[in-house]
Amino acid sequence: MITYEIPKNFDIEKIIEVFESSGIVRPTKEKERIKSMFENANLIYFAYDNGQLIGLVRCVTDFSYCCYLSDLAVKKDYQKQGIGKMLIEKVREHIGEKVALILLSAIPAMNYYPKVNFEKADNAFIIKRKS
Repeated sequence: MITYEIPKNFDIEKIIEVFESSGIVRPTKEKERIKSMFENANLIYFAYDNGQLIGLVRCVTDFSYCCYLSDLAVKKDYQKQGIGKMLIEKVREHIGEKVALILLSAIPAMNYYPKVNFEKADNAFIIKRKS
């Protein structure tokens, strides 16, 4: 049975396993950077299958106006089972209807997000990271 929870602590190696299995591009060779990404996020949900970490969502939010969904990753063997959708739903329940949920999509995921109720925005800008 798949369970969802806000983690009290986290294992960086397990997070890296999820990222690498999911196909999402993250700096998985930089453990300290991944650790910092999770230590400085203020809303995280993990998905477990019998205690094994299989999916995650990581957000930065003010809990009042906007929430930036930074990472959504599900291990390859668990994809297309509604786990990503449920992780997004957990975030939506937590932040409430008055908070906008915003994300920057990877090109391969552009067709996924409309299926889970995101609307494509035409009014966004980005200053890209250097590395």
